[in-house]
Amino acid sequence: MGQYPRDFNDHLKGISQRCYNMVHFTPLMQRGSSNSPYSIYDQLSFDPVCFPNGESDVKELVDRMEREYGLLSLTDVVWNHTANNSKWLEEHPEAGYNVETAPWLESALELDDALIKFSAELGTLGLPTMLKNIEDLQSVVDGVQTHVIDKLKLWEYYTLHPERSADAAVEAWVNGEIAFPTGGFAGPNSGGPQSIKSWSLKEKAQSLRTHGMAGVDRLGERFRRKIDPKFGAGFLTALFGRFDERNHSTSAARNELIKVLDELNLPLYQEFDADSKEITDQIFNRVKYVRLDDHGPKLGPINTENPLVETYFTRLPQNSTTKKHSPRSLALVNNGWIWNADAMIDNAGPGSRAYTRREVIVWTDCVKLRYGDSPKDNPFLWSYMAQYTRLMARYFGGFRIDNCHSTPIGVAEYLLDQARIERPNLYVCAELFTGSEEMDYVFVQRLGISSLIREAMQAWSTQELSRLVHRHGGRPIGSFEVDDVAENHGPPESNANHPKEIVRRIKQSPINALFMDCTHDNEVPAQKRDARDTLPNAALVAMCACATGSVMGYDEVYPKLVDLVNEKRIYASTYHGDSIEPKAGEGGIAGIKKILNGIHALMGKGGYQETFIHHEGEYITVHRMDPASRKGYFLAAHTSFPGYGSGTGKLSPVHLAGTQARLVGSWKLEVDDSDDAKDAANSEKEVLRGIPSHTVDLTGVEIDTKDDETVIVMPDSFPPGSIALFETWIPGAEHVSGLDVFVTSGAKCALSGVTLIDLNSILYRCDPEEKDASSGKDGVYDIPNFGGLVYAGLQGWWSELKNIVSRNDLGHPICQHLRDGQWALDYVHGRLDRLSKTAGHDRFRNLSAWFKERFDAIRKVPNFLLPRYFAMVIQAAYKAAWNRGIELMGGNIQTGQIFLQRLAMVSVQQTGFMNSASLYPTKSVPSLAAGLPHFSSEWARCWGRDVFISLRGLYLGTGRYSEAREHILAFGSVLKHGMIPNLLSDGKLPRYNSRDSIWFFLQSIQDYVKIVPDGIKILQDSVPRRFLPYDDTWFEYNDPRAYSKSSTLEDIIQEAMQRHASGISFREANAGPGLDMQMTPEGFDIDVHVDWETGIVFGGSQSNCGTWMDKMGESEKAGSKGVPGTPRDGAAIEITGLLYSTLVWLETLTQEGLYKYDHVRTSELKSDSITFKEWAAKLKENFEKCYYIPKSSKDDAHHDVDPKIVNRRGIYKDLYKSGKQYEDYQLRANFPIAMCVAPQLFDASHALGALAIADKAIRGPTGMATLDPKDLNYRPYYNNAEDSTDFATSKGRNYHQGPEWVWPTGFFLRALLKFDLMRRKTSAERVESFQQITRRLEGCKKAIEDSPWAGLTELTDKNGEFCADSSPTQAWSAGCLIDLFQDASEIATE
Repeated sequence: MGQYPRDFNDHLKGISQRCYNMVHFTPLMQRGSSNSPYSIYDQLSFDPVCFPNGESDVKELVDRMEREYGLLSLTDVVWNHTANNSKWLEEHPEAGYNVETAPWLESALELDDALIKFSAELGTLGLPTMLKNIEDLQSVVDGVQTHVIDKLKLWEYYTLHPERSADAAVEAWVNGEIAFPTGGFAGPNSGGPQSIKSWSLKEKAQSLRTHGMAGVDRLGERFRRKIDPKFGAGFLTALFGRFDERNHSTSAARNELIKVLDELNLPLYQEFDADSKEITDQIFNRVKYVRLDDHGPKLGPINTENPLVETYFTRLPQNSTTKKHSPRSLALVNNGWIWNADAMIDNAGPGSRAYTRREVIVWTDCVKLRYGDSPKDNPFLWSYMAQYTRLMARYFGGFRIDNCHSTPIGVAEYLLDQARIERPNLYVCAELFTGSEEMDYVFVQRLGISSLIREAMQAWSTQELSRLVHRHGGRPIGSFEVDDVAENHGPPESNANHPKEIVRRIKQSPINALFMDCTHDNEVPAQKRDARDTLPNAALVAMCACATGSVMGYDEVYPKLVDLVNEKRIYASTYHGDSIEPKAGEGGIAGIKKILNGIHALMGKGGYQETFIHHEGEYITVHRMDPASRKGYFLAAHTSFPGYGSGTGKLSPVHLAGTQARLVGSWKLEVDDSDDAKDAANSEKEVLRGIPSHTVDLTGVEIDTKDDETVIVMPDSFPPGSIALFETWIPGAEHVSGLDVFVTSGAKCALSGVTLIDLNSILYRCDPEEKDASSGKDGVYDIPNFGGLVYAGLQGWWSELKNIVSRNDLGHPICQHLRDGQWALDYVHGRLDRLSKTAGHDRFRNLSAWFKERFDAIRKVPNFLLPRYFAMVIQAAYKAAWNRGIELMGGNIQTGQIFLQRLAMVSVQQTGFMNSASLYPTKSVPSLAAGLPHFSSEWARCWGRDVFISLRGLYLGTGRYSEAREHILAFGSVLKHGMIPNLLSDGKLPRYNSRDSIWFFLQSIQDYVKIVPDGIKILQDSVPRRFLPYDDTWFEYNDPRAYSKSSTLEDIIQEAMQRHASGISFREANAGPGLDMQMTPEGFDIDVHVDWETGIVFGGSQSNCGTWMDKMGESEKAGSKGVPGTPRDGAAIEITGLLYSTLVWLETLTQEGLYKYDHVRTSELKSDSITFKEWAAKLKENFEKCYYIPKSSKDDAHHDVDPKIVNRRGIYKDLYKSGKQYEDYQLRANFPIAMCVAPQLFDASHALGALAIADKAIRGPTGMATLDPKDLNYRPYYNNAEDSTDFATSKGRNYHQGPEWVWPTGFFLRALLKFDLMRRKTSAERVESFQQITRRLEGCKKAIEDSPWAGLTELTDKNGEFCADSSPTQAWSAGCLIDLFQDASEIATE
């Protein structure tokens, strides 16, 4: 830099004139003997040659830089090493690694000493001292093996001494000092210590090495590795028994043990051999580089000044200071680096052998500093380096951490904390060579690194340079907006002067870079590429959306890299003193660099964060723009790599869609890079100069502006080393109120009048539903190269777009489809427009108009921006529709957590109008689908069992009371045989083949009465009957008898109870293949009766499946056709629980005068009738006896248990007295249903124990396994398409034999919460109960968040694995978890 302050000021002015804003100084401290600025002699003293007044000069320097030149200052901090002649090392050798502080380095030091001696004796040994070829080198390396490694006996650092270890073990054996490893030498399952005697020698050695060896943690002194005498004695005891001098020979035992130890040594010798080879390989490669390779320094003869290899240790001088220390502490490890090393491992620490293996490329002028793990490990060093760090932070605005990847990360954390005490807003940058972006992130995160230094000159080709520019260029043009524009809720006129609030969301981005066109560590373009590339390389860097920088001499086109250690000349530049004009000129690229730096700063401050990079042959083009204003800059750069010559190359005409452009300037760099010119510059004695060069204006760039694009054509004369720079803008990119704001505003108002049923069409509608609504004309939208969306409504789009937006995945097929055309816009608006014109859908008109206005606005933007704006419109509408749905539900949903709201929206997803399905034969009303898309239309849509398992959650738990009432009354109208249909089929062809549906129906009425205000009134609602009361006659829905009679819901309830009490026996109407092609004739016979001894309802047969586990065998190949997978005949535990719940409820209503019946009639009892109270009492009296399987067989006498069949104890039977007795004892997920509705039936301790077993055995990440994995019938993978000979699984017969269903999870967690709270006494304990439940919801929370269907699947395979045949969103899966929240709310109220 010359003389301070005069020459400094000239340089700083020139730097400022070129629009740089920070100067990076190498360390300005007093240097060590090598004169390298990075080998610091005294960390607390500035270089007295440059700054004779020390700190005051430095303070004046940095103050003037900021005040007069607008320049910040940055310096290197060197924490990892100090100069090898630093005086303070003599006082504190513990600050380095020596064989006292690091005894594992003893072998490395001994090897280093021997190599120095060997180097000095080459001539005496008859080996060459001047290496002329590989043969000479190989002879020297062979000498290393013979005269150094072998002579040193380095293997003694790796192996154990068999005789010494054997003697110590025998002595301990004789003295009875014996120890055995846990589990013994042979392990716990090997048959005892006697088995060792029969082992081979290798097996004995392996066992002893595993269990009895000491000193294996690191290298150390010779023969550090040994056998622990006590374990050695234990090993002898295992072989010979305890020592008895009458029966044992110590010499025989010793000899036997030595044989084992010799065997044990074999892998240790192999370990040494591998390291020995590494030593010679490393020496060979290093000497080859420094003495033979063309790109190496070719050091010449091997002598004292340039020995064979660099020394790994600094030997401190012998003087009055050092004599106070142990001689072993005076040889300190030098610092260095290792190719592809793990940055988190200390290469001089106990876990590394790098210094022994000679892997370190060493800096002989730098002693590596040893910090330890904390200040207490080396108090002086931590304190001293903290002082140094604070001194640097006092004056400099930024740090570059030298050798960051080799600095212990805990040390760097501590020292940066010290620096930030002095300067909280410290800028920190670093070069990292970890070899891993993940590891880079660890350093950035823990150290608070502002930028990682990256360099354009690392690129070896135009293609690689393009990749680097792409890496640091910013987000792609047209990137998605993740920020939200908040809605203003007042009238439009009140918001005119109030800007929209923006909710900023953190954007994923790569680690920030400080992207240098060239650094002080790398060769300049005149060396590495072509000097002309100085200009395009700098321009490309300046176009990147990150911090950028350069090195002194780059702009002046220096012929070679400045040697920071040995260079004595001072900088010279034509840019010092006079002001620099932003134009072409002499002496390098300064004038153009001023333009580039100015534009770079303008783009950085202006938020120009989006970039498009294109590589074509020798050219790279960069277009960077502001996503808000759509203003930007476009650069075309013709790079100049070796071999490009002087031709123009070929850049195709550039088409900028929807964009206009103005030429800022076009220039080329002309350089005399001849050998004579370089030699002239290099031979300057006093100053550093660039080679002759100047920039020249280029003409002939053509800009053809059209209505929809601008076409740029490069001139014929545009040689390598040329650039053209343009300013760009997009006409009409802003709407009157700003396009971003406009397209995201007003959605809430547009949706203000819609209902939850309307939202079913707006948000959802799977393909069968959409086709149903459009008479087959429309379906979901199909994306080329992607496939159909899951819904026709907004959820279908947003399910994909939310991930595309978050990942900024502009390459997704949806984005390409939007760039290709505007069909998606037409579909979204056209669909809503058609809906708005159908009868009863006036409420859709505002939303249709809103979409038209927004889409009309974005149709005008260039196609590359269409994905961004389409996503913004969809997101705004989706969010408003979602919020409208939540707004129309109950207060518990409105204020609930997002998971509860997602579950609640499933009620909107599953409830809507269908042409092919309704709750009534001749009246269209919204109906609840069992699941989508499998159970969405026609006869498959509405299932009695599914509706009433789902109803409490999806309707009552969300405040949708009218929909709940409609479904209750509709199914009440089709009561027949005392049952409701499983398949409703609009009430036209209801099928009565489910024994459990009626009980879930009655439970839902009970829930309705309890939850809905004045819900009791529903019992008096008049219900027209599809069939005649108490009459099993079947007739068509249009028969005059249909709906000719009416009953109150109260009477319908009583009819169901009475029919069950009397016994039910019928054959299904229309029985035969037309009704069910899989069923055998016997399967159509339905029988239900009550065992009045216990009060339990029994039913079904081995030929049908009357509960929710209703899979019928279908495979003729496997012989399972007509054979139910899970018949569950007898008394299913959940039916018993639901029955008891209903009886207790009816008895309560009777007592309160709200139900006019109090009994049912039966001919099987002496009194011909039984009250609800009496019936319930029978159930309670017998339940535990019939269903519980005690933990201990001692208690079997108190229960109806067959011990021979019990598979698992402490659980509740799934069935009672089924057709296959073993099926009673199976662990399934049905008992929690009974626990939820009838907890009074259960012994609390038994219940909690059974739940704990289920929690471990059958609870999966989201669902409950439908069968115990210990059961021989367990088959957890469901594939309905499989048609094999496997009786258990063919045609999906294992539907309920192991796959994990989601809806039972809700009942399980409800039961667990209920019974766990019973044992909790304090508030804190009760909180723990809720926390345990919450933890078990994590899988479901993630599943619904990740699901494109925005719901919870029907089932999964084992351990939550995806099941392709599962319905992806099922009503009861969501509804039963809302039940859990409903329970929690009721408990909180209580």
